[in-house]
Amino acid sequence: MKWYVLRPDAQTFDFSRADRIADFARENGMDLRGHTLLWHHPQWFPAWVAKHDFGPQPATAAEAMVVDHIQRVAGRYPQIRSWDVVNETVDAETGELRETPLSRAMGQSVLDVAFHAAREAAPQAQLVYNDYMSWEAGHEKHRAGVLRLLEGLKARGVPIDALGVQSHIGSGNSDDSVGFDTAQEREWGAFMDEVVGMGLEVVITEFDVHDKNLPADIPSRDAAVAELGRRYLDQMLAYPQTTGVVAWGMADSHSWLQGNWPRADGLPKRPTPYDAEGRAKPLRTAIADAFRAAPPRPA
Repeated sequence: MKWYVLRPDAQTFDFSRADRIADFARENGMDLRGHTLLWHHPQWFPAWVAKHDFGPQPATAAEAMVVDHIQRVAGRYPQIRSWDVVNETVDAETGELRETPLSRAMGQSVLDVAFHAAREAAPQAQLVYNDYMSWEAGHEKHRAGVLRLLEGLKARGVPIDALGVQSHIGSGNSDDSVGFDTAQEREWGAFMDEVVGMGLEVVITEFDVHDKNLPADIPSRDAAVAELGRRYLDQMLAYPQTTGVVAWGMADSHSWLQGNWPRADGLPKRPTPYDAEGRAKPLRTAIADAFRAAPPRPA
């Protein structure tokens, strides 16, 4: 449901792949999340957007494009109960909002427009700002920038319901020597307190535990992954405002981490609840235990 999949050019929508997923979910009685109506990151727009001529009134034309896109996409899938409306617009290095072809045309009001259009097109859905700020060390500016963004959205009366926390924890998604566990739990708690203090819900949208820098031995590696995952989920689920958890890959063989930031020993990674053969791992047990231990969610 990302722009570069749905929009081969400015005039065309290709819903074929998204329709297959939506049909499968509906036929099997499964919930479906929407990701994402506006990935506000210059790297992830289709190339034609950067070259698009917005004409003599670029702000008006860009707003019309965003509203039309969101109305068509969100309106096509009324079964979706939670939408990542805007994704990753805070620069992780600076904490500032990213500039894109759309913001150059109409300013950062594009973010407000996206949420208002989403509320109109999907009035019953949870509307989410989604980002990868983490509890790991090195994410301080990113966390601060996300808080500034959320505060601004709330102050302007933008219809946002929740913060999506991608939750790629563990070794850090980089090729440097970042350790396995650099969690700043106290600072993360302060961040979460600020978020829920704004009246927002929280969704864990992309949970996995990166084992890049752990020893090769599988039993000890799996145990460390499970222990860190349980600590994280316990802290997150202590907030009744945390309303959902999505695993970013259920089996190791299908994890996005297999093709990114390889281990020094070249071994396959084990970041998900099930191994490559579909067998439950200690992380699966840790997730189940964290759910059982969590306080009840509001009805």
